[in-house]
Amino acid sequence: MSTPTDTEAKAPTLVVGPAFSLGEASEGRIMELAAACVEGSNDPVDAAAVASLADTYQDADPITVPEDDFKEPTAERRYSLARIRNAPNPDGTTSDVVVARGDLQSVLQRSDISREKRDVLKLNADRALRRGYRPLAIARANVAADDSVGPFTVLGFVPVGLSTSAKPASDLSTGKADYARVPMWSVSVRIQHWTNALLILTLSATGFYIMDPFFGPEAYGGEQTLYLMGWIRLVHFVAAFGWISLALWRLWLTFFSKNRYLRWPALWPLKSREDFKNLGRQLQHYVLWKKHAPMYLGHNPLQQLAYTAIYALGVLQIATGLVLYGLFHQQSAFWHVISMPSHWIGVPWVRLIHAIIMFCLWAFVIIHVYLVFRADSLERHGGLSAMVSGGVWVKRGTTPVDGPTVE
Repeated sequence: MSTPTDTEAKAPTLVVGPAFSLGEASEGRIMELAAACVEGSNDPVDAAAVASLADTYQDADPITVPEDDFKEPTAERRYSLARIRNAPNPDGTTSDVVVARGDLQSVLQRSDISREKRDVLKLNADRALRRGYRPLAIARANVAADDSVGPFTVLGFVPVGLSTSAKPASDLSTGKADYARVPMWSVSVRIQHWTNALLILTLSATGFYIMDPFFGPEAYGGEQTLYLMGWIRLVHFVAAFGWISLALWRLWLTFFSKNRYLRWPALWPLKSREDFKNLGRQLQHYVLWKKHAPMYLGHNPLQQLAYTAIYALGVLQIATGLVLYGLFHQQSAFWHVISMPSHWIGVPWVRLIHAIIMFCLWAFVIIHVYLVFRADSLERHGGLSAMVSGGVWVKRGTTPVDGPTVE
């Protein structure tokens, strides 16, 4: 009699791991629905789901579906449909339901799901994919009295993959407690952020042209200017007063915002000895000396110090801009007083300071963009998309330095 080789003994088999739930149903219930199939089915996914159900959830019963109530996936519909009759509902009643099981994207397109839940599902599904497992989405819909099928609700997914063990490998589990979306930035803050970026771009482009006209008649000493410089200056001034309005809005948020990450105490993040230590740890992380940095929901000490410095530079930039603007309105007592610094140190020095701050702001923008992409690549908390969606992603159970444990 021949003895099985190690390769034969450890031949990979298809397994289904513990379910990931969006909270609409328990993991055990999702596994029950994932294992709903025709009796005697020879589909390997059906067999793996039934085996996983029996192994992990001993108190759950496999659901057998008559052939007439089961529709196999097709090329156009990349998920199966199983009608389960007299299925229990959370309120204790029973009703017929239709379960969709299959390709995640196809099931999502068929279902009603909020953006937040869609993001949570995709984030955890991506983790399963990176581990080499395919997320098999599970959704259900109620069947009405007239036999019409209502909208599908996505419940979660089960990871399907190959394992050399008879039981599902432990790393198949994404777990309900992997990632949580923590709301951080309100709509008003996000509007402010992107408006600020647009205004800085406009002010820099027009300001650089005013400083050194590099195209048009002004660049060649032409007499026919078509008022180009006038239009450039107009755009610059409109953007400048828009930036001042934005600064006043930010000042108001500093004292009256409900978000503690925007209020004035956050402007100086070094309030204890531990804060100074975290500042050093964060710096070591940025220069690739340390692999991990302290976890902050909002801005870490190094970021907040940089932002506070930029706020100070922004105030100085507004001040020098108003001084230069006042030079053209000397008939007004108000603007005459505002422009007094130019009479003290000279107009060229005010212009030089104004230009230097512009270059400092651009240096900050470049570094800021780099660090945002770097942080998202290494820390994977969604800081880049936070200024679009308003939330960051944090592993459940994490205790940030600046917030409570994420549940």
